Amino acid sequence: MGFLPHIPPAAQTVGLLVLSNVFMTFAWYGHLKNLASRPWYAAALVSWSIALFEYLLQVPANRIGHTTLTLAQLKIIQEVITLSVFVPFALFYMGEKWNWNYLCAGVCLLGAVFFIFR
Repeated sequence: MGFLPHIPPAAQTVGLLVLSNVFMTFAWYGHLKNLASRPWYAAALVSWSIALFEYLLQVPANRIGHTTLTLAQLKIIQEVITLSVFVPFALFYMGEKWNWNYLCAGVCLLGAVFFIFR
């Protein structure tokens, strides 16, 4: 099941979730850089329009993933992808300074991956 039957469902899920998270990250945080001088409702409208594309990828990703993964596994994969997308976004796009907490959070998530998939 999924968009591309020759690609395993878990791989399809991860690919769609990565793309979804790129849209999500820009929807949630991109306005802080690009629309900071605009009223909040303008930023909300732009964010909602970006979030539509997130959902168009995220919903099929979870439906495909749930054919072979548990709900908890889907959630942990989502969190790992979220941090994997967010950290480069924060550093390179938003210009945030490196913080060791990013690495510590990643190590904690690796622990979560270990426990949910064992």
